[in-house]
Amino acid sequence: MKGILIKAISGFYYVSCDGNVYECKARGNFRKAGVSPVVGDIVNFSLVDNKHGIIEEICDRKNLLNRPLVANIDKLFIVSAYTTPAPDTLMIDRLSALAVYNNIEPIIVFNKSDMGSFEDFYNIYSKSGFKTFVVSAKDNIGITALKDEMKNCVCAFSGNSGVGKSSILNALFPDLQLKTGEVSDKLGRGRHTTRHTELFFVGDGAYVVDTPGFSTVDTNEDLYEFKLALADCFLDFSEYIGTCKFTSCSHTTEKGCAIVEAVRSGEIQKSRHDSYVSLFNELKDVTAWNSKQK
Repeated sequence: MKGILIKAISGFYYVSCDGNVYECKARGNFRKAGVSPVVGDIVNFSLVDNKHGIIEEICDRKNLLNRPLVANIDKLFIVSAYTTPAPDTLMIDRLSALAVYNNIEPIIVFNKSDMGSFEDFYNIYSKSGFKTFVVSAKDNIGITALKDEMKNCVCAFSGNSGVGKSSILNALFPDLQLKTGEVSDKLGRGRHTTRHTELFFVGDGAYVVDTPGFSTVDTNEDLYEFKLALADCFLDFSEYIGTCKFTSCSHTTEKGCAIVEAVRSGEIQKSRHDSYVSLFNELKDVTAWNSKQK
């Protein structure tokens, strides 16, 4: 039988198949091979009885994230709020670049529109080619359009604690009733109210991951390869790549750089290029021999 792994706790794996959920153990050969099933995996399993099974095979993965530990994500919804904390364009751009690198579509979401305007941020990302949503989970504004975007895919929500990820999911799918926490005035961020990664089926072919609060995405990828691909992970740069004066252009400050010129002319948003330069500088000393993430 084939199903999708929706929860993993203490060596027990819960696999959804044809409307039923089976509690499974994994065969010992996975441990010997240093491989473990993770939430989002498509697995082949055999039944022990009508409620229990054994995972026999993990199907090829589209992608794998370390934090949150989840596989086969189609869309990453990157959530920011009006305040506590305010939107951080570098965080958004870092997450979106890593999403693109891992064959995940980044979706930009600004929550708490009841507190103020996101016009400037909306313009940055909509003009950069991102699907961008401005919502208020509190007042149920923009929720229907966001729900339509989730159809027929596996989705994860990311962003700093306190931006309202669980509140958005509760507004989208009231039956989930995910726990939410008050934002700490002292810390300026929310308490982590989610205890483990879990995949929920929410109808219309959609699964959604609820995870502990996090502000970054870790992958299994080689940082040197990510460094080489960085400009390609900024999709709004795509029409300019390959048109610079020098083939070795880093797209940071060089004369004759088509991307730098596009920033100056307003065709590329300045904050997007600023984020690219910051990420480039973080990665510039990474070499092929020291590139593996710890």
